[in-house]
Amino acid sequence: MEDLADELRHTLAGVWGDDVRVDGLRRLSGGATSETWSFDAVVADESVERLVLRRTRGQAVDEGALLRAAAAAGVPVPRVIASVEGGLVVERIEGETIPRRILREESLAATRTRLAAQCGSILSRLHRIPVDAVPGLEQPDPLPTWQAMLDGLAQPHPAFELALLWLREHQPPSSATTIVHGDFRNGNLVVGPEGVRAVLDWELAHLGDPMEDLGWLCVKAWRFGVNDKRVGGFGDEDDLFTAYEDAGGGAVDPSVVRWWEVLGTLKWGIMCIVQALTHLSGATRSVELAAIGRRVCENEWDLLELIA
Repeated sequence: MEDLADELRHTLAGVWGDDVRVDGLRRLSGGATSETWSFDAVVADESVERLVLRRTRGQAVDEGALLRAAAAAGVPVPRVIASVEGGLVVERIEGETIPRRILREESLAATRTRLAAQCGSILSRLHRIPVDAVPGLEQPDPLPTWQAMLDGLAQPHPAFELALLWLREHQPPSSATTIVHGDFRNGNLVVGPEGVRAVLDWELAHLGDPMEDLGWLCVKAWRFGVNDKRVGGFGDEDDLFTAYEDAGGGAVDPSVVRWWEVLGTLKWGIMCIVQALTHLSGATRSVELAAIGRRVCENEWDLLELIA
């Protein structure tokens, strides 16, 4: 930890000068593919900057460029402070990120009624980020990508194969090509009493159909047990779609969003297998990764319900 503090001190000296020290460095919980550290930078024994370091394994996206472009488009994101090897230092936005608290704390009861519409408005702005603002983003073809991923696992999962068949038979034409967050969901939002304060975790961003983000937000896994609220466990689709359209995001076809919800459920199921295998192979020993593997069957059930 001392080595990391020294690295951060050296990096931040390039921002605020040599008279800067790092206090309270601690690793935060959560993050199956990334690590997050919270700390304070004390500048000249006077001002205190509350910061976060995020590092992601195999990071391919320029998250700093994404955050700057998102901020310019009016998307609430943390301010970028500096880049470090394999990660990024950003301001620490205070608020709640733990879904079970967002969905169950009495102090956030009124807030929950606003979150779906706020997400719709935010996604509308996110999808208007100029695609050339962040060079190098890939545009994957989703069905071949996830079929190849499943085939590479060499495990029998008939429900996933059936879902892929359904997706091929019902694939809608793309509505547009925009920057897609890729992981916009409950758990990657900082929430305060007034609502969404920041959108986090941009490492899966890519180019694609904007309806992908709306469908992902509706995946059952991100409702965290509050299944009567299809949007993140906190809201209704009508509020999400209406706010998205009213903010200039274009018309929303619920059947297209449902297609992306099916694909998102399939993706999460395959990702659960991959994360469990990361633990079982010994590449990264983690109780969290092992526990995620137990959720594969949940996604198989959810898929069968969606395509029935």
